Amino acid sequence: MLDKFFGRFSHDIGIDLGTANTLVYVKGKGIVINEPSVVALNTKTGQVLAIGSEAKKMVGKTPGHIVASRPLVDGVISDFEVTEQMLKYFINKVHKETFTLLPRPRVVIGIPSGVTEVEKRAVQEATKNAGAREAFLIDEPMAAAIGARLPVQEAAGNMIIDIGGGTTEIAVISLGGVVISRSLRTAGDELNEDIVRYVRENFNMLLGEKTAEDVKIAIGSAYEMPEEVEMTIRGRDLISGLPKEIDVSDTHIREAMSHSVKNLISNVKGIIEDTPPELVAEIMQKGIILAGGGGLLRGLDKIIAEQAETPVKVMEDPLTAVVRGTGIVLEDIDNLKEVLIETENEKAPRW
Repeated sequence: MLDKFFGRFSHDIGIDLGTANTLVYVKGKGIVINEPSVVALNTKTGQVLAIGSEAKKMVGKTPGHIVASRPLVDGVISDFEVTEQMLKYFINKVHKETFTLLPRPRVVIGIPSGVTEVEKRAVQEATKNAGAREAFLIDEPMAAAIGARLPVQEAAGNMIIDIGGGTTEIAVISLGGVVISRSLRTAGDELNEDIVRYVRENFNMLLGEKTAEDVKIAIGSAYEMPEEVEMTIRGRDLISGLPKEIDVSDTHIREAMSHSVKNLISNVKGIIEDTPPELVAEIMQKGIILAGGGGLLRGLDKIIAEQAETPVKVMEDPLTAVVRGTGIVLEDIDNLKEVLIETENEKAPRW
């Protein structure tokens, strides 16, 4: 009874709980939060010092007793209590402009398609403990496909590749359900690690993860570029231990990421091989949709199209695909409730 009362003063929200970034959609308002999924914690007292953008500024710059880390690893919760604190922070931030003392929103939250029942329940519990009145789950590739305005409820083949920070979701969707899918650990974070490893092995230099990500965004590519571009990067010399500065080109970075890109393409081809031929024919006609921040890697659409012999399109604003999908579900829940995930022993939600 109290929940329903408080719910009248709460904003229903959609959340893309990503390994790298968390985005929040508020019903009737659109996307209101886009912050890193980072929490800074004082290990001596257990106190949360900062969340989101403020915490990300501290990564790699904190004293020993302060740890700035991500509570999600490869798209799933690795630290339940810290994830709960982070969700509470985002829910309260959405409601701070209203006079709601105890916000109790209904939440639709995107999760990777390959998670277990235990991991699904962990996300639901963390969301409810953070203040949600009800927590409903949706597969990230399904949410991304809805965000891309694909006709997911029709008897038609829709193929989407959602490349996030911790996971890449490849899925074929038809009639409101996922026909076939794969969840890979080859994603944005893996590409950053590839660059760190390459620079260490070829230039004897230790590079920070944030610098590796900056290099990937600035000059990274999956396909040969028309003109070579270079960038100066700074790190620590592994031999002398002193600061070091080197110039790297897009060729170096492409070579660094080549193994992960090949693995991604191999899995895309594997999904196409396992897809019913009728759906493959429609996918060839409509093309594969690239979503997520990783979809912005230069030339990735071109190399996938070439290797998989299927047209590939990068959707408009791929970074917000999943959260926009959760928002569309919130706005039209009666017609779209079949796309939500039913966890074990749970009946379909009644709205």
